[in-house]
Amino acid sequence: MLYGTKSLQRVGVIMKEKIVVGVTGMPGAGKGVIRKIVRRMGYHVVVMGDEIREEAKRRNLKPTPENLGMIMLKLREEQGPAAVAKRCITKMERRENKVIVVEGIRSPQEVNEFRGCFPNFTLVAVQALPKTRFRRLFQRKRSDDPKNWERFMERDLREAEVGVELAIASADHLIVNEGTKSQMKRRTREVLQEVLGKWMK
Repeated sequence: MLYGTKSLQRVGVIMKEKIVVGVTGMPGAGKGVIRKIVRRMGYHVVVMGDEIREEAKRRNLKPTPENLGMIMLKLREEQGPAAVAKRCITKMERRENKVIVVEGIRSPQEVNEFRGCFPNFTLVAVQALPKTRFRRLFQRKRSDDPKNWERFMERDLREAEVGVELAIASADHLIVNEGTKSQMKRRTREVLQEVLGKWMK
């Protein structure tokens, strides 16, 4: 996307004004639950995984765990470790929303990309035990969800290869999702209120 000088200045102001909340975590930890809660609260959500699914569609590939995992790694190999983040940022530039939540951050490079573009950026990590995450994914039955424990572990290894564990370790806030949905919703709202309260002062 090309901008004139005035347009670039305007984009710079918009980026500085936006409050961006990044969400990271391993598959099945509860990122989707946070996404639903955030949308009910009226905030715009950008899902990084949608970029991978769109790329699969462009390449005429079925959205299987293997294909999406391959594309996730391929994009980062071909266009750099922050490639998916940059695609999302391009879309976020066009949004007039004051608050945007980005779900699915997977690496320190992506974290740095968002922090560099949005001064009002906060990273939230959600965690759950592997067995808990596998059960959730198995019950969810989305096309890219693992059908057995072996596939689940392969997916975890792909995520680790990208650097999601390092992204989680760098989070400003942590949500442990091992309880009930009510507890998860309450904790998510608490964290969001704390984050938004900090940047909206």
